[in-house]
Amino acid sequence: MPTRLTLICHAATAATRSGSFPSDEPLEARALAEAAALRSALRRADRAWTSPALRARQTAAALGLDAAEEPLLRDGDHGRWAGRRLEEVQAEEPQGVAAWLADPDAAPHGGESLSDVLRRAASWLDARAGDRGRGIAVTHAAVIRAAILHALGAPASSFWRLDIAPLSATELSHDGRRWVWKAGRRFID
Repeated sequence: MPTRLTLICHAATAATRSGSFPSDEPLEARALAEAAALRSALRRADRAWTSPALRARQTAAALGLDAAEEPLLRDGDHGRWAGRRLEEVQAEEPQGVAAWLADPDAAPHGGESLSDVLRRAASWLDARAGDRGRGIAVTHAAVIRAAILHALGAPASSFWRLDIAPLSATELSHDGRRWVWKAGRRFID
């Protein structure tokens, strides 16, 4: 039996809507209701995980998942940029933002580099390769992008070319040899 993983991006927060770097903010009320509305349509899972972030835990709970907290699924650490709008940081630190977008090893904000997030997501995904059955993980857009790149063997430069929307689902499967991204699959029945 292959390993099947559904990675669900947490529902929207005020930071998501305002183009801000996230902190540990709660979901918007409307987003919480949207997640709860998907609960009855969610596929069954043999196991579930969630990022320790409040927004991910709230999404998992709204979806009715009994999810274990997994530190490797946490969002990237944006250091001193957390909670600030991208346009504000861009105006104050244009070279820092440019470095962050261009160099996966750069961490001008004092937090994690993109390379750190990519390694962390790859480590978690590779640990799941031996699991059998279906798993669901509620996590963040950055972690999902990183998982897709790892599954495809794509370079870090592709990270910014993937758009992961709140409450979107990404399906990956492992056949014992490799990960496969199942584009266009739905996480609901």
